[in-house]
Amino acid sequence: MVRALGLISGGLDSILSALILRDQGIEVAWINFETPFFSSDKARRAARMTGIPLMVKNITSVYIEMLKNPNCGYGANMNPCLDCHALMLQMAGAIMKNETFHFLFTGEVLGQRPMSQTRPSLRYVEKRSGFQGFILRPLSAKLLSPTIPEQQGLVDRQRLLDISGRGRKQQIKLAEAFGITDYPAPAGGCLLTDVGFSRRLRDLLDHQENCQERDLELLKYGRHFRLDDQHKVIVGRTKEDNKQISELLDPHKDITLRMTDMAGPTVLIPSGAKEEIVRQAATLCASYSKTRDGTPARVSVTAPLGSETLTVQGGSPETYHQYLI
Repeated sequence: MVRALGLISGGLDSILSALILRDQGIEVAWINFETPFFSSDKARRAARMTGIPLMVKNITSVYIEMLKNPNCGYGANMNPCLDCHALMLQMAGAIMKNETFHFLFTGEVLGQRPMSQTRPSLRYVEKRSGFQGFILRPLSAKLLSPTIPEQQGLVDRQRLLDISGRGRKQQIKLAEAFGITDYPAPAGGCLLTDVGFSRRLRDLLDHQENCQERDLELLKYGRHFRLDDQHKVIVGRTKEDNKQISELLDPHKDITLRMTDMAGPTVLIPSGAKEEIVRQAATLCASYSKTRDGTPARVSVTAPLGSETLTVQGGSPETYHQYLI
């Protein structure tokens, strides 16, 4: 039995690439890599829908090292698309060898993305992965050089496709033929392409040598203020922000602040801070609550060694905009 391992994002293209091969009698399975920047939710949904086995692996520690200095640099924001794809294929290739798959496949379409799916980009990714010749792209295979599994007769090249460009008509028609009606829109799901998230991530990497997964998750919530080179303050914007920040705090290291007499944000100082920074954070907490400018406000401060209440004067949030990341 011919066995193939595919990278899956959960989008229509990656679903179709697997179904095309399965239609040839090839045993297909998927691997999805997750980090705080992209989740496995869509991939899990696609696996349930198609019945294709799925492996999910968290690669945050390896990924962040690549992200600090990607060989090809970044896209418009902090997205290292080419080196991201190369890393994932490299890791998938190791699984391919260990679990006796014959080749890898992806849902990439030639010319669909102007930076990461051109011929030179696909060649770069393949070369950097270390598995040249063993990466099949079923949707565009007839437009690309034959892969080793095609040359060996493991895959019928004539039953592969020649799709190119950004249009979706061929994929939608093919989905109908396979009976696939429930699939996500082609919008990207990677936070590294988001302008605001990328700013916060760059700030984190510039000021913190060792980043834990918790630090990366916190980037998704609240307003982030850089008060000095050592200290950052995170201020919740919504009830959901407050909830997520509270769930991510480390009571053994962090300081949290909340209003004592009225509704307001949850404020977090990761890894604690000196008294001056704590007082600034308390002022931020009051400034983003319903207290009036210049009115004394009581803020509860909880630290690893105990709690206290500070009285500060709330002000206009614009006062701190110069510190906003």
